[in-house]
Amino acid sequence: MNQLNGKIALVTGGSRGFGRTIVEALSAGGATVHALARDAGPLDQLKQEVKGVQTRVADVSDPQLAPRILSEICPEILVLNAGASLSFDPLHEQSWEQFSNLWNTDVKATFNFGKEALRMPMTPVKVVVIVSSRAATVVTAQPVTVYGSAKRMQWFLAQTFQQEAIAMGLGIRFVVIMPRLTNQTEFGRASVSTFAAREGVSEQAYLERFGVPMTPEMVGRGVVDILTDKAYQDGIAFSFSNEGPLQPVN
Repeated sequence: MNQLNGKIALVTGGSRGFGRTIVEALSAGGATVHALARDAGPLDQLKQEVKGVQTRVADVSDPQLAPRILSEICPEILVLNAGASLSFDPLHEQSWEQFSNLWNTDVKATFNFGKEALRMPMTPVKVVVIVSSRAATVVTAQPVTVYGSAKRMQWFLAQTFQQEAIAMGLGIRFVVIMPRLTNQTEFGRASVSTFAAREGVSEQAYLERFGVPMTPEMVGRGVVDILTDKAYQDGIAFSFSNEGPLQPVN
């Protein structure tokens, strides 16, 4: 028997990269999955290739989306994966619009969906999984710091929302997963190429610093593990070890 049978899940940014593998893993586990993304083409492909998935074109930066979509779908599992593109320009060369792009998408969506999960009458949401990044734990040179600042704020929001859920007597769990850099997503490939070139090393040499290669499938499995494995029932933030299993992040 699949452990997620009968569960309804909503995944933002669910058509590509980590989001797509999360959709696939949840669906394989027995959940009914709804995927949101901005582009219709990848969503159409997802719907054709993953049996039973429901798709919808939507922009998570729209402040009206969270209350509308949560009341329509009533998910028990909410996965916040959607994110904006990173500007690779040095900080002093960026405009405020470039710098704040991640905050106005990644952080804004986490804020809007997280607070709505708490505010819904008779909220159906039981678990909110926020896809952050290992960059949230690293203080380093640009442009990782810009990206990491937004991803760290998602972590802070999860901690605050969890405290508020407890104070309100709601049985909602907020949890953050922190994948590390990979060249197996569009964003990851662009990042690795840029960082390696700036340091004058090959992309392979740059990636070898991170140990066992990170794959999108690991992230999909990690989300399912958090939802179904008692080993991960405590704690808010988890990253991926070189051996594969999730490890708590303090």
